[in-house]
Amino acid sequence: MSDLLTKRCAPCEGGVEPLTEVAAQNMLGELHPDWQLSDDAKWISREFEFPAFARTIAFVNAVAWIATTEGHHPRLIVDYGRCTVKFRTTAIDGLSENDFICAAKVDRVAADQ
Repeated sequence: MSDLLTKRCAPCEGGVEPLTEVAAQNMLGELHPDWQLSDDAKWISREFEFPAFARTIAFVNAVAWIATTEGHHPRLIVDYGRCTVKFRTTAIDGLSENDFICAAKVDRVAADQ
């Protein structure tokens, strides 16, 4: 189990530097291999597929619960049988550990689907 699953997001209102591309790549190694780092290293994203719309919405609701609990909210792109989850820390215009904590928790939910 990833150490990220045991962590909680820390409030981020800016004043810290975003992760470097190298640091983001290292943390990406703790997630499911389908997560991708954007070309500018400011986002991570993963597309999830489901056999029916109801399953997609159940997943979206689980992701919303994680976001609310952690106080860190992703961008969700929802379509029939598909949801793309994108994380970044808006306050620093890049990635923080919070993004990877939430992504790991989303991975755990997806594994249970």
